[in-house]
Amino acid sequence: QVKVVESGGGLVQAGGSLRLSCAASGRTFATYRVGWFRQVPGKEREFVASITSNGADTNYVGSVKGRFTISRDNAKVTVYLQMNSLKPEDTAVYYCAARHITASAYNVWGQGTQVTVSS
Repeated sequence: QVKVVESGGGLVQAGGSLRLSCAASGRTFATYRVGWFRQVPGKEREFVASITSNGADTNYVGSVKGRFTISRDNAKVTVYLQMNSLKPEDTAVYYCAARHITASAYNVWGQGTQVTVSS
């Protein structure tokens, strides 16, 4: 079973950048699709971006298109979320999630990393 751990969160001014990392354990990571989600207290968790197991296809929520880039390095069993032109509304706890290519839902979740964007 793959496990994931996020890192890279922090405090940044509006317009700045952060890169989140999702480090995975498990030899089968290359067979997992990975997604980033975020959640603000009192609101539902929101999909941010995802990447297929081989990295060929990516998907983004509209509000981050053109600003965020998801990528993966299967040799390093890590997925990245490069976040540029950050806005205060990007403030949230960001979670990495993974699901096997045969699974219908994300079933592996990290503990989350806080991203705070000040205005």
